[in-house]
Amino acid sequence: MKIASKGLLQDLVERTQKNINEAKTFSQLRIEMLNWKKTPECWSILECIEHLNLYGDFYLPEIESSMSKSNRKNTTVFKSGVLGNYFAKSMLPKEKLNKMKTFKDKNPINSDLDKKCIDRFIQQQQKILCLLNIAKNKDLSKIKTAISISKWIKLRLGDTFRVVIYHNERHIVQAKKIVNAYNNY
Repeated sequence: MKIASKGLLQDLVERTQKNINEAKTFSQLRIEMLNWKKTPECWSILECIEHLNLYGDFYLPEIESSMSKSNRKNTTVFKSGVLGNYFAKSMLPKEKLNKMKTFKDKNPINSDLDKKCIDRFIQQQQKILCLLNIAKNKDLSKIKTAISISKWIKLRLGDTFRVVIYHNERHIVQAKKIVNAYNNY
C-alpha cells in the first residue's frame, strides 16, 4: 500500500479524535453500565478500554523513542510493509468482528475498574495526537518500531500508528456494541 504521508496522518488524527469523542461519551454512563457484561466470559466497556490502555503503555513509549532516535525527515509517500499492512488491516473493525485471542498480560477480564480507566485512555489518545504531529516531520517508512508480541519483529512507523489506532477503533466499536446490548437487555 502506498499513500501520501500527509493523508495517512490526517486520517489517523481523525480516527483518534473520533475515539476520544466516543470515550467521552462512555464517561457519561453509569458505572453499572460500564462494568456490565453480557456473559462472564465477555468484556465490559471498561475492560475494552483497559485493554487499549495496556497496549498504549507499550506502544506510546516505543513510538516516541523510535522517533526521537531518528533524524530521518518526512517523505511525501508512505509505503506500508507487507507484515505491517497485514496487521493493520486485521485490526480494522468489521461488521462481524473476528475474535482474536489476547495475550494474558493484555487481558483485563475481571479487573476492578472505574472511570479513571477512561480518563487514562483519553490521555493516551491525546499523546497519540501529539506523536502524530511530531510524525509529520519524520520518515514513516524508514523509522521502525518493535511490536508488543516480539522484540525481533519491527514495523514501519506508519504501520505501527495504523495498528495501534485501528486496534483502538476496533475496541471502541466493541464497547459501543456492549452499550447497545445493555440497552436491549
